[in-house]
Amino acid sequence: MKLITAIIKPFKLDDVREALSEIGIQGLTVTEVKGFGRQKGHTELYRGAEYVVDFLPKVKIETAVSSDTVEAAVEAIIQAANTGKIGDGKIFISEIEQTIRIRTGERGREAL
Repeated sequence: MKLITAIIKPFKLDDVREALSEIGIQGLTVTEVKGFGRQKGHTELYRGAEYVVDFLPKVKIETAVSSDTVEAAVEAIIQAANTGKIGDGKIFISEIEQTIRIRTGERGREAL
């Protein structure tokens, strides 16, 4: 089992959710986050004054998938979140040691 964590632009959330749904991924956790990567923020104009926005709004999506679904999920996220511009985001893949469904006590793949 793997944990896929994707940091994407907020307006791409619905596209990514739909793409993951289409390949059969049922559960997502979404968190609104702020951060920066290579772009290191940007400058904005507000009431005639210029100011620097260091941390840009992003959305963090987390989903646990079986090992054989990882590549399809990653490809779906890339296709749905890609704008071709700087700041599209990153995907991280981590190993999950164990999964347990609290309600039923199911473990492992059945708990996904």
